[in-house]
Amino acid sequence: MKRWTQIFKALANINRLKIIRFLSSGEKLHVTDIKDEIGISLGAVSKHLIILHNLDILENCGKDGHVFYFLNRGMPKDLRRTVSLFLNKK
Repeated sequence: MKRWTQIFKALANINRLKIIRFLSSGEKLHVTDIKDEIGISLGAVSKHLIILHNLDILENCGKDGHVFYFLNRGMPKDLRRTVSLFLNKK
């Protein structure tokens, strides 16, 4: 129950949902790219990314001194289904 409380709290933030939707393209994106798309400060984006990463919604990798974020393809199925509810499927 505690896990789902944390997940729903994380998904209750519009900026985190925007980040998830933006990263749903499958690309690996830098924090600055996400900041520019979402339109919030770099510090705020970083905090949101940490929360999503800690819940295994996002993964990251470093390259040339930069960190790139992307959706975790290995997230548990129940979490993947929940996250998919917030993505634009057209």
